Amino acid sequence: MDVDTGIDDALALVYLLSRPEVHLQAITCTAGNVGARQVALNNLALLELCGRSGVEVAVGAEVPLEIPLVTTEETHGPQGIGYAELPPPAQRISPRHAVDVWVEEVRAHPGEITGLITGPLTNFALALRREPELPRLLKGLVIMGGSFYYQGNTTPTAEWNVSVDPHAAKEVFAAYRGLPEDKLPLVCALETTERIEMLPEHLRRLGDAAGAGPELVLPEQAEGLRSTSASPLVACLSDAIRFYMEFHRLYDQGYVAHMHDAFAACAAVGRTPFTARPATVDVETGSPLLIGTTVADFRGLWGLPPNARIVASNDPEQCFEELISSVGALARERMSAGTPATG
Repeated sequence: MDVDTGIDDALALVYLLSRPEVHLQAITCTAGNVGARQVALNNLALLELCGRSGVEVAVGAEVPLEIPLVTTEETHGPQGIGYAELPPPAQRISPRHAVDVWVEEVRAHPGEITGLITGPLTNFALALRREPELPRLLKGLVIMGGSFYYQGNTTPTAEWNVSVDPHAAKEVFAAYRGLPEDKLPLVCALETTERIEMLPEHLRRLGDAAGAGPELVLPEQAEGLRSTSASPLVACLSDAIRFYMEFHRLYDQGYVAHMHDAFAACAAVGRTPFTARPATVDVETGSPLLIGTTVADFRGLWGLPPNARIVASNDPEQCFEELISSVGALARERMSAGTPATG
């Protein structure tokens, strides 16, 4: 899992940790929503909150390949997890660089590892420079990024993860050109991830699923109100997601939270339905007006082979059923284990 944690990355991580059949080999961190080292601290603290310490967390690229870093604390909070506050983690950041983790782990486990990238593609682009065979050595790759003939969320045409490092995204898609369809990355872009709208009702149900009672995050409440949930995990997610809902409301999108990365995580482990279409994808890097724009050729007009499978449809209701039941079960388990309260 390669992340820039990030509120929706946090939910994606907690979801994966809630699935007993999923083995999380490592987490690699890139700068995006916040700086790369803060991303790593967020991941370590979330692992400990979920009772899953021991997973390697490695820092990678701290700046994009060619352009200055832009972070988005106004969207995700000063530490990347909204209003949530977690104690400093006991586990330390790995001494390995994220690129070394990508290359060494995939070489050691050919055909076994599925990569999930929910942040900018910088680490993976650098890993491809080191080991061009990664697309063939991976079992599969799932990317949250891009927007295809759909309004961007960073510029009118560009999605956040790609816009942070468009040159990395361009290199990654180029590396997959000509591969068999079953090896092409699954791309979860804005036109389907923005359908995964978390509402106050979903948080209420999460509290119930955890056995902690309904979690009330409501538009009429004061901004910044902190959760009093008996479940530390529910409280953490609630405090993070409240911040995200307030951000969306500020930009006239309603009191909702788009859980882009959580959908990508569900798709990566095959626990939410979707359809996908092959396409040839390229990324604009030369135009100041359109930099970061992802373009998909679905009809072969460029005469080039497909290099991606783009999610074309999904089922938001089923996706939230999966997230709430699975994360709720983990939160219930942690309450039974007597997880200490968060700060």
